[in-house]
Amino acid sequence: MRIFTVDSFTDQPFKGNPAAVCLLEASAADSWMQSVAAEMRHSETAFVLGPDASGRYSLRWFTPSVEVALCGHATLAAAHVLYSTGRAEGKIEFATKSGILAVSQSEDGSIVMDFPAHSPSEITPPSGLAEALGVPVRWTGMGGFDLLAEVESEQAVRDLTPDIDALTAFDVRAVIVTAPAASTHTPTAGTASVPTGGPEHVSPVGLSSEGAELTTFGEPDYVSRFFAPRVGVPEDPVTGSAHCVLAPYWSAKLGRDTLVGAQLSARSGVMRTTIKGERVELVGQAVTIWSGELHA
Repeated sequence: MRIFTVDSFTDQPFKGNPAAVCLLEASAADSWMQSVAAEMRHSETAFVLGPDASGRYSLRWFTPSVEVALCGHATLAAAHVLYSTGRAEGKIEFATKSGILAVSQSEDGSIVMDFPAHSPSEITPPSGLAEALGVPVRWTGMGGFDLLAEVESEQAVRDLTPDIDALTAFDVRAVIVTAPAASTHTPTAGTASVPTGGPEHVSPVGLSSEGAELTTFGEPDYVSRFFAPRVGVPEDPVTGSAHCVLAPYWSAKLGRDTLVGAQLSARSGVMRTTIKGERVELVGQAVTIWSGELHA
């Protein structure tokens, strides 16, 4: 059967978040899918089966150690594979453990995903959180499966060197650390513009000559990093499902439904988010790195 590695939430190879995508020919045992995910060693491997008689595809996601209920970048990767290989066109519906996820493709090739929004509710900061992160925490909340921690600045997010072992003490899927982007505070007169070569010539998260962040979708409004050691992912490069929490949080704070989020891992990545009621639209790009045959 066919298997692919796709870099998600980027328009450049070796950036964004890599995911494996396995196109199943028939139903597979959970233990076999878990073994494949462990062999691939990506933060997630997506297993796609279908379409069924209704036209829907089954989609499941496995980290190297466990199955997860929602994964944005592996969903983007799965849709990218179906579109780029001609197996699907138009709207795709994935049947998942988080319900039906609808995906479509824009004229520019970007992939639009309809995910549930998980607005975080404020909680008392868990004991030891600031110490584990190594920075003061301004605000903490729970959204969906994850703990959200806002810190002072983009630079604080960039410079984080958390105690990964200490983060495993928190009974959550992951700890998301976020801050407003530096460009959010940049005066309009000093705002950087995309070079005339067009967004395809801009790195997913780069610097303009003025020092303001630039992304494929323009300057980011907020930044984040995502640590999930309890599910076998010390730091995830770019996390679509985290933006189901980040998007409603920052949209409420900044007063706009459509924002750009940049994830500041070593690989970096970016997506555009739009709040639509109790759903969030995640828009990103993807690049196929390699494909081959799985024989086991």
